[in-house]
Amino acid sequence: MAKEIKTIGVLTSGGDAPGMNAAIRAVVRTAIARGIKVKGIKKGYQGLLNEEIIDMEARNVSDIIQRGGTILGTARCKEFKTKEGQQKGAEICKKHGIDGIVVIGGDGSYRGAQALSRLGVNTIGLPGTIDLDIACTEYTIGFDTAVNTAMQAIDKVKDTSSSHERCSIIEVMGRNAGYIALWCGIANGAEDILLPEKYDFNEQDIINNIIENRKKGKTHHLIINAEGIGHSTSMARRIEAATGIETRATILGYMQRGGSPSAKDRFYASIMGAYAVDTLLQGKTNRVVGYQHGEFIDFDIEDALNMEKCINEYQFKVAYLLSV
Repeated sequence: MAKEIKTIGVLTSGGDAPGMNAAIRAVVRTAIARGIKVKGIKKGYQGLLNEEIIDMEARNVSDIIQRGGTILGTARCKEFKTKEGQQKGAEICKKHGIDGIVVIGGDGSYRGAQALSRLGVNTIGLPGTIDLDIACTEYTIGFDTAVNTAMQAIDKVKDTSSSHERCSIIEVMGRNAGYIALWCGIANGAEDILLPEKYDFNEQDIINNIIENRKKGKTHHLIINAEGIGHSTSMARRIEAATGIETRATILGYMQRGGSPSAKDRFYASIMGAYAVDTLLQGKTNRVVGYQHGEFIDFDIEDALNMEKCINEYQFKVAYLLSV
């Protein structure tokens, strides 16, 4: 018989992402509408272990849907990776009457959710990461805003690069995934896109491309470099020495995580938050919410973690074709 859910906890874990607040709001208001109590857990799993737990009402999530970051805060927690920490977390949930938890975060957060599920706390994960690196879903909360933030910044750098006839290397986030780089590379009209999944570290090919383009009359050259490759500043020095063309590196950094979420991130995060609550109330646990082929669906966390995600070959070929 499915465990009756009377109180739901919600936490955000790992890196923050625009749209997390929309998801929190949806969890709180959907649960209350279903007659379920909600407790907010501050600072992720670390806050759970510290018992930083508050009661949440509908008014607590008023006027937050447009805000970046997460009102609950987030932190990384080494202790929760241990069996002792996980057991402590489950006991704290029971102490506070928390029957189920909605965890908003990436794959590391899912492993914590999986541990709580095994210890008797029903758990549902929401994909909250700007990196788009969760294999079971075509959408992750925060990616749309992050890629638009990066695109707008790159447009500005490209303007000044063109004025000075420079080569620009712009490094975008994404951890070990190249999705932000790929999208920005196409959206910003980059001449070279360096992805962790594809780059062979042959800088000579880039140098040759820059020289050939200059011969054809191109006055600037834009390289989008993914965080998983990095070393943009030293790469810029080497390219300038090899080509004689002024080369500058710009690392966009954490600005990509901030800012008011896009309409897509607000909408999708809201639907996912409501879906997570309804999934818990169906008696499900150890699930992660995803989006595929126009539908919101849920997967077993174990299956989700075992899936592999690769850069779409056709998209990568189009990126190369359009850069010529």
